[in-house]
Amino acid sequence: MKSHISIYILLVLMLTGCSDFLELSPKDAANVSNFYRNASDMQAAVNAAYGMLASAGEYGYANYNVSEVRSDNTMNWEGGGNLPDAELDQFKMSTTNEIIRLMWIDTYRGILACNTVLDHIEGAQMDQALRERFIGEVKFLRALKYFNLVRTFGDVPLVLSETKSVDEGYSQTRVAQAEVYKQIIADLMDAAPKLPANYTGNDVGRATRGAAKALLGKVYLTTGDFAKARDILKEVIDQGTYRLLDDYSALWLVANANNPESIFEVQFKKGGTGTGSNFYNNFAPRNSGSSVAKIGFAGGRNLPTSDMVAAYEPGDIRKAASLALGYTDQAGAFVADPYTLKYHDGTPFSEGDADNNWVVLRYADVLLMYAEAINETNNGPTAEAYEAINAVRRRAKLAALPAGLSKTAFAQAIEHERQVELAFEGHRWFDLVRTGRAVPVMNQHFQAPVVKEHNMVFPIPQTQIDVNPTGIKQNPGYTF
Repeated sequence: MKSHISIYILLVLMLTGCSDFLELSPKDAANVSNFYRNASDMQAAVNAAYGMLASAGEYGYANYNVSEVRSDNTMNWEGGGNLPDAELDQFKMSTTNEIIRLMWIDTYRGILACNTVLDHIEGAQMDQALRERFIGEVKFLRALKYFNLVRTFGDVPLVLSETKSVDEGYSQTRVAQAEVYKQIIADLMDAAPKLPANYTGNDVGRATRGAAKALLGKVYLTTGDFAKARDILKEVIDQGTYRLLDDYSALWLVANANNPESIFEVQFKKGGTGTGSNFYNNFAPRNSGSSVAKIGFAGGRNLPTSDMVAAYEPGDIRKAASLALGYTDQAGAFVADPYTLKYHDGTPFSEGDADNNWVVLRYADVLLMYAEAINETNNGPTAEAYEAINAVRRRAKLAALPAGLSKTAFAQAIEHERQVELAFEGHRWFDLVRTGRAVPVMNQHFQAPVVKEHNMVFPIPQTQIDVNPTGIKQNPGYTF
């Protein structure tokens, strides 16, 4: 799967242009009149949509910045100044921030790749069952990409077909979040029955029925439709495809990618082809030299905060599996500089070229979301909600939650459990935003009223406003 999907990031770069506006205006596209003719062509096009997930603007770099570094879980080494990482970390973002510019551009390039498949696949000569599966795959991918965009920026342009000209690009305007979510839900509902429960061989890692339903459950939680979230997440559980691994630390082994707990991962492949991940290097403490990262630089990014280190209960085995409290330097002295261990397994091929995947969805997340949905719909936890969260806690070698918790107390327990179970995996900031907890939690983290309501979404990249000032307006609270 890695070799089949990762290399096709190159194809999407050929089939899309270099325009800064949504990256939806091809300037030098490959000759598409002789492409998209058969199953092989369509698989290459579908793989291109997968490949964009690994780009810097999606899960290769921007995602962990907007989802983890933005939260109280992690920080970047550049604690001050106007560097993009520091701006995002400290809630001092300018509209020219390079991280959000990359996210907007690369995510829309991925959406273009999805739309291109959907616009051309009916004309290809191929098996109908495979055609349906490919449609399901790209609709899942398009939904995931729009979900990341709408949570990050709020209202965004909703582009559902291949954009072929500059004029078409300029006609795109931001639409209300509700409309974007409606399309995300429609895509996932259409995708789920078209997708298989699992794959074998080189197809392992593609979107599955469980992935579509699990993402749909997360979307319903985000929009506050708790009954639908409960029901669809129960379907994922009852499907019987996934289980919690016995050993929490085994989740992060490179050799254990796409394991039975994993529901969907972004695939990376080392080897000098430009498809490896950089987490091994980026997440090593900045001044650690070769003490942590044995090959290449130490980036000092996505580092655990003191709040994150203190969040684990005594006896929680996830702490030692998730982070190190420091490292031993070349002189043999211990340096107290915490860093995440979840993406440190394996040896890179070269600097920034490792095999570590990024897990987007896994079964523990589903169990915790299910417990949350029950708590909300039932006005308090049921035995089934307790069992879902306690299953996660048992693996961590922790005692079950006490019986008789109120709805509020159970919600707080879920918030805590999600923080420590899913630490460094790209959930914390969006969890805090969707539950209305971001402002109080983050201001307590900073010990100052740093975070405001307008910070629940990020600024629109200034480049988008510059090229389309009529259709693209800035989010309130941000100025150039």
